[in-house]
Amino acid sequence: MKLTADLILQSPQYTNALRDRELDLRGYKIPVIENLGATLDQFDTIDMSENDIRKLEGFALLKRLKSLLLNNNRICRIAEHLEESLPNLETIVMTSNNMQELKDLDPLKSVKSLQYLRFVPGGPPVGTRPLPSKPLPSPTKDIAAIKAAIANARSLDEVQRLEMLLKAGQVPGGNKPNNNVDEEMEDMSNGT
Repeated sequence: MKLTADLILQSPQYTNALRDRELDLRGYKIPVIENLGATLDQFDTIDMSENDIRKLEGFALLKRLKSLLLNNNRICRIAEHLEESLPNLETIVMTSNNMQELKDLDPLKSVKSLQYLRFVPGGPPVGTRPLPSKPLPSPTKDIAAIKAAIANARSLDEVQRLEMLLKAGQVPGGNKPNNNVDEEMEDMSNGT
């Protein structure tokens, strides 16, 4: 359904529990945000949950608007310069949308008044994601390799080289098939 001035006038309008004037535009299958100038900037909160909105754009200048509820839409993009249309926006709730990563929220950085953001990335549920194709390293083998390398260290220099290997995230003897710790430490000291 298209977001028209008539739809805005016919939609429920009330004072919510926070004593904010709220416009309820839930569940109308609205595909595009438009014509919000017809609200005459009378609302603190607009609930546009459970629609088909794909892009967070097309807002008229709404100086009074503080909260925007956008749950269960299809939002995958946020327009730049949103702060120009919504200068006093404090809260955005965007759970269950098509945004995948936190970087998708970068355009909201310019909204200086924003205090609360509720965001849960979209995508397949965790149980349906593919498992890693190669086996993860065994911590038991890593611990044994570290202990063996420490036990075989003959000088302070060798201990320091082991420490450098561990700080670099490498397990002594874990990356080479012959598990020769001395060769690894010598490679580290030669810079190869």
